[in-house]
Amino acid sequence: KQWYQRRVRGGPIEDSILQQLIPSMTGQPVINERLRSVFSLPARFGGLGIQNPVATSDSEYYFSKLMTENLSASELPVFHRNLLSLPARHGGLGIFNPVEIADFEYAGSAVATAPLSRYITEQKTKFDGESLHLLQQELACAKSEMLTTKRKIQTKAEELVRASLPAGEQRFHEERTRRGTSIWVTSLPLKEHNFNLNKQEFWDAMSLRYCLEIEGRPSKCPCGKSNTTEHSLSCPLGGYVQLRHNEVRDLTANLLREAGCRDVSKEPHLLPITGETFRLKSVNTANDARLDVAARGFWSSMDKIYTDVRIFNPLAPTNSAIPLDTALKRHEEEKKRCYNERVLEVEQSSFSPLVFSVTGAMGGEAEKFYRRLALLLATRTNQSYTDTIRYIRQRLAFTLPRTLRLPLL
Repeated sequence: KQWYQRRVRGGPIEDSILQQLIPSMTGQPVINERLRSVFSLPARFGGLGIQNPVATSDSEYYFSKLMTENLSASELPVFHRNLLSLPARHGGLGIFNPVEIADFEYAGSAVATAPLSRYITEQKTKFDGESLHLLQQELACAKSEMLTTKRKIQTKAEELVRASLPAGEQRFHEERTRRGTSIWVTSLPLKEHNFNLNKQEFWDAMSLRYCLEIEGRPSKCPCGKSNTTEHSLSCPLGGYVQLRHNEVRDLTANLLREAGCRDVSKEPHLLPITGETFRLKSVNTANDARLDVAARGFWSSMDKIYTDVRIFNPLAPTNSAIPLDTALKRHEEEKKRCYNERVLEVEQSSFSPLVFSVTGAMGGEAEKFYRRLALLLATRTNQSYTDTIRYIRQRLAFTLPRTLRLPLL
């Protein structure tokens, strides 16, 4: 805080504003304090939005500190501050530390606006087509250069944070940096799409994301075992594990209907076995065998697809001892050994195992499935593929946090 205030108070930031920026914009070499106060107001209040960093440094520091202190019901460890300053895709929350990024942001802003500043200083007001195009190119190149540098810095910062994490947090960090697992953090809380969490659901999801102690959790599970986070996510007592599974199953069926697939059904029975033999002994040959969702028109117009959902606990001993990618692949292979051959040979259809971790990490087969689903849905609704796949990831991401609180009670 003291370093930041020394940098701001009497430092180069406000001096540059008073001596270069405002004179270039107004043509006046000196302005009085009253006019400086007017310029600091938002444009809708008659100002220019050129805030005075001397006046706002204390409040900026206070609100930054306040936001990080209230992200969880429990107190954040000190090393989490660097983690929270990372972008969400790198496992953080994008709450940047102004002390650490002030110099970079100032230098980057100077580089990105240098072409425009040059024209303002020269008081150039008229542009022909060629000079305007040249200015736009210069601004685009400067912005691109700044963004590239920023991404490199963020990647390096993520590597340093990863190396500094305690051994017990490495798996949590691996989870939160997977594609799609952080999308709920950056989404608008739109109630119409069920993208809203109450504060307890939000706290619990944050606590699980950052390996924090969950407030209000009993020390003993009703089953008699110690109610650790790992146990509460796997305990079948109360049916919460099944509820989590059913939420993803129902969402997938609804999305298939929205995408225009036909004959969508939940928990369809497979055709009975009448003497067929299979290469693998692990194939489920029960006549009452069922899968989670079936639909026609997914890969081709009359092709039928069967899917089966599995949501596993990455903190369980059998999963935590191996890399996350390996765990996802192993669960997919288990599903395939059980159903793939039967669906191919008897049903003459295709099979896709939909494997997730409880924090939202998605297996490779599920990635392919939902990308194809996004393409169908985008075509049917005349939306872009990018917006549609993001919407599907959001729907999946918000389904899982709501099912976390129940078994933790």
